[in-house]
Amino acid sequence: MRPAALAARRSGRPAPARRGLSRAQWSITLRISAVMSVIILLIGVIVYCVMLFAQRADAERDTQWGVEHNTVESPPVCVFMIIEENGVVTRTPGTPRGLPVRSSMDAVRAGAAPILQRVTRDGEPYTVRTARRGSQVVQAAYGERFQRADRDHLLTAFAAAEGVGLLLVALASGMLARRAMTPLAEALERQRRFVADASHELRTPLTQLHTRAQLLARRSDAAGPGALSADLRRLVAGTRQLGEVIDDLLLSAQLSSSPSGPRALVDLDGLAREAVAAEDARAQAAGVSVRLRSGPGRHVVAGTASALRRVIAGLLDNALAHTPAGGEVTVTLDALGADTVRLTVRDDGTGFDPREAERIFERFARASGGQDGGRRFGLGLALAREVVEAHRGRITAEGKLGEGALFTVELPAARSSADAVPRRRPGAPAGASGAADERRPGAFRR
Repeated sequence: MRPAALAARRSGRPAPARRGLSRAQWSITLRISAVMSVIILLIGVIVYCVMLFAQRADAERDTQWGVEHNTVESPPVCVFMIIEENGVVTRTPGTPRGLPVRSSMDAVRAGAAPILQRVTRDGEPYTVRTARRGSQVVQAAYGERFQRADRDHLLTAFAAAEGVGLLLVALASGMLARRAMTPLAEALERQRRFVADASHELRTPLTQLHTRAQLLARRSDAAGPGALSADLRRLVAGTRQLGEVIDDLLLSAQLSSSPSGPRALVDLDGLAREAVAAEDARAQAAGVSVRLRSGPGRHVVAGTASALRRVIAGLLDNALAHTPAGGEVTVTLDALGADTVRLTVRDDGTGFDPREAERIFERFARASGGQDGGRRFGLGLALAREVVEAHRGRITAEGKLGEGALFTVELPAARSSADAVPRRRPGAPAGASGAADERRPGAFRR
């Protein structure tokens, strides 16, 4: 599943653009369904009218034939014959009550033209034709009971067809509308995510570079060449990371389902040390100590170094942002057997409500409570979860108001040999690989 879909599913509140597209999809579905419903209704009305016309024609034809040719003993189907001759009236056995129509027979007997009429007797409709045949006055009454039953069956069939057709049309139009709008929704989502991710991801490196530049300006007259050289190297490293962020953001805007790019062996210990070193100046200014604890074993995973670096930097940035002066942030690396590498970032800052441990990974989440009205998590944790899950890992959070927070990242360990990725960068202090508890230079309490 794509990261956008994962984030949307977790949040439960789609973006305004996506809500607008969803409303448009429902509008299209309802309009198409309404149009198809009207079309089916018109077809039903036309068929019903044609059937009614044909039935009336059949009734008139049968009564005409009965008046001209039939007797009371051999009437057409559904026709009742009544014949009056010399004052004697004979009728077909079973003729309903209310027949014959006496007024029509009297009028024809008096010399009136043949009469065709529709009457109702005991709730049943009849087509009645009265005419003279020689010395006889003949009346043929066609019972429309079965015709009415046929029309009722037709109406029932059309009602069922209307309902089923409306359902099928709604489903089909909904699927077509969704399929038609999916590319637009994905494009809008990528645009929104690109803007949000770019603004968030560029903030931390730029802040670090600004802080380094300020320190260089202050120390330029008093510091020795060694201190300036170290700060310059970190400044160069920060600019390199900024370029990597920009490259990754440009790649994420492409139509690709992979958010993390090509995979390689990555030493999480080295990335953690880089992240801690990059935050030295900020930690000093804030009066917060940053401690790195690297346990025994290999801390190598398969993934994208720039993306995993941003995860560690984001967690560290989040911890520093919510830890007051005199507090401590601890980054710990452990190898859980041969299959998993665990990285934790613990702080003793403002913390958060344990009930919000899952919600804080939503974009722009804000925890409730606290002195500042709620701890704000922005995009960092949401982006961290997407990157970790893209690396087939998981990230969790634990916390308590006023007692700090603990973020845990677990990633599958790489299956390669220990020599595939160096444990330390060239120039790292000797013996650093065996350190179990290291406080980075400069990251101390003030």
